[in-house]
Amino acid sequence: MTNVKSEPIEAVLFDWGGTLATWHDIDLYDVWRSIAALVDEHRADELAARLVKAESSVWARSRDEHLSSTLEEVCLLAEVELTPAALTEYDLRWHPHTELEPDAVETLTSLRQQGLKIGVLSNTIWSRRRHEEIFARDGVLELLDGAVYTSEVPWTKPHPEAFLAAMKAVGVTDPASCVFVGDRLFDDVWGAQNVGMRAVHIPHSNIPTAQLGPLEGAPEATVERLAELVPLIKSWQVSSA
Repeated sequence: MTNVKSEPIEAVLFDWGGTLATWHDIDLYDVWRSIAALVDEHRADELAARLVKAESSVWARSRDEHLSSTLEEVCLLAEVELTPAALTEYDLRWHPHTELEPDAVETLTSLRQQGLKIGVLSNTIWSRRRHEEIFARDGVLELLDGAVYTSEVPWTKPHPEAFLAAMKAVGVTDPASCVFVGDRLFDDVWGAQNVGMRAVHIPHSNIPTAQLGPLEGAPEATVERLAELVPLIKSWQVSSA
């Protein structure tokens, strides 16, 4: 752990995939192949390859230019129009990969009991509605004071504006009073520290090499489980008193 800033903490902001939600290794082609088969079974291999290429390109843009995208743009780039059945299959294929970490609800509840605001900032191509359906399903939605999904703003992490938007979404004005929790040393840790937030790393994810950024932050703390945040944040609050 590095030296911790002395400002009182007002808000804890979380990444979603790999942080609040459990990381799973995913065969993206296999996922898109099952979806493409419902669009055109005879061309499913071709369509899946185009969809993988398009999705990979928008994530590369996120990594290099910190610009956001949407599922609709991925399909447009691939020149594939998803049918209602294909969209249903898309949700079904991703459903197992949206599961919360086992201690997520307890952790968020305990942090709120400390008087802290809770927010989410997720690099995502999914809509707010999709994320809120997932959070409502898992009993998390009512625990959030605000959320920013990059599908609805111009930037992705680690762009400073993405972090500042998340801070404003929970009603906080000073980055030094925020702690960001994430699984990526570039997007989450370096990005948060670059705007003056404290950063906690939770190294659960097998992040693909192609998604690794050029820089890494040195977190103020590293935790192995979300529940470890509760005593950690409490100790930081004591030290700032």
